[in-house]
Amino acid sequence: MSGLEKSLFNLKFTAKQLNRQAVKAGRDEAVEKNKLKKAIQQNHPDIAKIYAQNAIRKQNERLNLLRLGSRIDAVASRVQTAVTMRQVTGSMAGVVKGMDGAMKAMDLEKTQFEDLDVATGYYENATSSATAVGTPQDDVDRLIGQVADEAGVELQAEMKAPEAGLKTKAGTSVEEEREEELGERLRALRN
Repeated sequence: MSGLEKSLFNLKFTAKQLNRQAVKAGRDEAVEKNKLKKAIQQNHPDIAKIYAQNAIRKQNERLNLLRLGSRIDAVASRVQTAVTMRQVTGSMAGVVKGMDGAMKAMDLEKTQFEDLDVATGYYENATSSATAVGTPQDDVDRLIGQVADEAGVELQAEMKAPEAGLKTKAGTSVEEEREEELGERLRALRN
């Protein structure tokens, strides 16, 4: 049990004790009034005054105990609210930590996928450049011509200019399209 919970227990216990004492003072007041009544009936005015003072004192004691018990009960209610709020705050802190961990995991996965895309694009670009640089265009053309002669196919009519590279429907080379595509992917990753 925490300090607040111990205080709450003590406050509730004290309020209950005060209420019990107020009930006891009420019973004592009734006893003093009965004694007062008997003293009046027996015609003892001095004794009747003493019993009347005792009854009034017990009545005031009962009222004071009830007031004090009520005040302590109000404080106990405020402490109960504080204990409840602390428990809710603790629960919310746990929930927030859990959500924060989930968000970090999601961000980590997102950055890992972005890094993988960039690395893959860089690798593709590097390998295509290395392959293009590693094999001279004359050797490629000679091999294509040799295979075409063996197959009995006329290639010179279909291939317009070997230096210009392969053309697509839009009139751009395959290499230019690949560079544009990689540039678009890079811009998308930056956004």
